[in-house]
Amino acid sequence: MKIRDLTVHHLRIPLVVPFRTSFGTSHVKETFVLRLETDDAVGWAECGAEEDPLYSSEYLEGAEWVLRTQLVPRLLALGEGLSAGVVRDALEPVKGHRMAKHVIETALLDAELRTADMSFGRYLGATKTRVPAGVSVGIFDSIPELLDNVRTYIDQGYQRIKLKIEPGWDIEPVRVVRETFGDDLLLQVDANTAYTLRDARHLAKLDAFDLLLMEQPLPEDDLLGHAELQKRISTPVCLDESIESARDAAAAIALGACEVINIKPSRVGGYLEARRIHDIAEANGIPVWCGGMLECGLGRAANVALAALPGFVLPGDTSASNRYFAEDITAPFVLEDGHLTVPTGPGIGVDPIPEALAAFTVSTTTIPVS
Repeated sequence: MKIRDLTVHHLRIPLVVPFRTSFGTSHVKETFVLRLETDDAVGWAECGAEEDPLYSSEYLEGAEWVLRTQLVPRLLALGEGLSAGVVRDALEPVKGHRMAKHVIETALLDAELRTADMSFGRYLGATKTRVPAGVSVGIFDSIPELLDNVRTYIDQGYQRIKLKIEPGWDIEPVRVVRETFGDDLLLQVDANTAYTLRDARHLAKLDAFDLLLMEQPLPEDDLLGHAELQKRISTPVCLDESIESARDAAAAIALGACEVINIKPSRVGGYLEARRIHDIAEANGIPVWCGGMLECGLGRAANVALAALPGFVLPGDTSASNRYFAEDITAPFVLEDGHLTVPTGPGIGVDPIPEALAAFTVSTTTIPVS
């Protein structure tokens, strides 16, 4: 495969409602998408990094800089030997920067699969034609406002509710949601590293609410702390930020640091590594689910395909497009009976709508390929 053109589209897409977590509030989706052109096809990928290094050490501007100055030159040096399958080894000398690596690997894989007339789902090993959708509910100024939003999502048919929590917004909102909507509601919480092991006794109070899981309660580098916390609480600990590779997943499982894993392809360097994590987890009887980074349609399409693999047994954050955007850059993903349909077209199975892409593009950058 030979790359003929690489174009970065910088996007700014308004969110339908502000999204607040323990590390900040987002009003718009700032991202960039990469258009990769070969002799035979055009591949697309969306960067999962956020504008500021709060969720992880990576951030949007840095990801583009690394992509342009470090990753692309190394891949171009491979000449005709370039393919998605060699990206991980070719880029191994560049430490970290998995979100930047995810972008170029995904765009290459999309182009390859379009050329081969094969869908992402078929290539990755999907066994389902549609996947159950959960929804992530942010932090609000009041519990009544939280209840209104949860009720809306339940009425829309979402299969699972995830509540963002932080110190001062945890036990009471979870208690009220559980009491209001009943024991049958699939309910989980996500702390985004907001606590420490010193909070174990407090976090144990959440055991009373029969949660599916407690996601990433402690700092991402504290596997031993998570293992100790799991001994002190009955709610299954789920790791998100702590898992950046299949090696991390194997270590966390061996240490007893988690009973569930959230797989975000952008966080782990791409869909090929995401599949490796899935395989390790499945071999060890650890359920996985597909997380998200508020992706637009390009990222959502590939995530939905990944979520159709057999080990993804819990509803993911693969919500419908209108959960976040009044208008997407692709045809919207629509919730049907609490599920999203897995795309079956070549590659990721969707393309940007030219008018929508233009409307949300604030600038473009061409990366030299010769």
